[in-house]
Amino acid sequence: CPGLFEALLKDEALLQPLVEFARDAACLHGVLMRPPPTMKPAHVTLMPFTLLPIPMPRALYFQAVEVQTLFNTLVDRVSQDEAFLEQALSSTIEVDDFTARLFHIYKQIQREGRTPSIVLGLNRCDYMLDQGSSLKQVEINTFAVGMGGLSARLVEVHRDVLRYAGRPEESEQLQQKFPSTLHASAVAKAWELYGSHRYQGSEVREGSERGCSYLNNFLEHYFVLLLEKYYSEVVLLLLEIIFFFLMSPQIWDLRLLLERSRAVKVPDIATHLAGTKKVQQVLSEPGVLERFFPERPHVVEQIRATFTGLYSLDLGPEGDRAVDMALAAPERFVLKPQREGGGEELRSHTQIRTGSCVNEAKKCPSPRGILVMFHYVLTNEVVGVLLRSKMAEYAEGGITIGRGAISTPFLV
Repeated sequence: CPGLFEALLKDEALLQPLVEFARDAACLHGVLMRPPPTMKPAHVTLMPFTLLPIPMPRALYFQAVEVQTLFNTLVDRVSQDEAFLEQALSSTIEVDDFTARLFHIYKQIQREGRTPSIVLGLNRCDYMLDQGSSLKQVEINTFAVGMGGLSARLVEVHRDVLRYAGRPEESEQLQQKFPSTLHASAVAKAWELYGSHRYQGSEVREGSERGCSYLNNFLEHYFVLLLEKYYSEVVLLLLEIIFFFLMSPQIWDLRLLLERSRAVKVPDIATHLAGTKKVQQVLSEPGVLERFFPERPHVVEQIRATFTGLYSLDLGPEGDRAVDMALAAPERFVLKPQREGGGEELRSHTQIRTGSCVNEAKKCPSPRGILVMFHYVLTNEVVGVLLRSKMAEYAEGGITIGRGAISTPFLV
């Protein structure tokens, strides 16, 4: 935190006690994760977090919060527009097997007339601060929306740290606190609308996924299903399972089975497709947002103000220009895959044309992602903001692998 907390970081007599206090506070407030498989499974370890909150311009913080409900509405409307999804993804499904399989399930459900009667969305918008002066969206996630439950907890950790450091007045400049129970209340509301009085919670876990779901981190889970038939249950399927095993025919059959059920799915197949990077790139094209917000130019302007450069790689003159631009200055761009959850991005070398899109990576002295979640059934709300930071030498800031850390916005 250059400047603002520089004196604290230079106070050698205070720094080590402050670190120990911060660790204790994180344990107390549940900012924890499961350890690597080499450690005893009953143990937990601290989720990587910054010692002090990170300064963020107040205006940009509230811009992110205020625009989020508009993005929620946009995702919902895109998911209901079959013609738009089919047109936007027409080139991608020709070359990307993952998206094609999702799309084929979507079309099957449409043919069978099995559109869901209850929709629950848990979305996340990720942003970067462009030189600290403007907010630029990295992506919309409708599937990979982890760590949302940590937002309120980390605010309390940093509030305690600032008080311990003798800065109680500055603790009031932390972001507004969103109750962590709002994430769970979305699931509860879906269950209530579903109409069953038999409830049981369970989770399915695989590999090295290490979020502590029992600490109310509901958004460490990426599917929530309220199944009827023999019983009604909340089944939590982790993203890692889907990514590792989604190429298995059995897993794709399961996804189709779930979409055919009356279960409340998070996300349902249409919302999953609405979050693909190709759809986001098409939404950035001139005149497209107006399709979903007719006669609401002020809404279009608010959303479009957060867009960074998004460029199509479809075969043709437009895609050729994007490729030439990326090859001329590859350090400015990121080739993002259709899947959510990190990884598989290409930077600073020859780009591959996959019917996807190239993101322009705005120059930021310290990339920071603002994670804004919402629940949407009969309401449209923002339920948390989480900031992420990373070490400058890494291109990607994975939290659980030690290349990044979560933090709290300190509003200035």
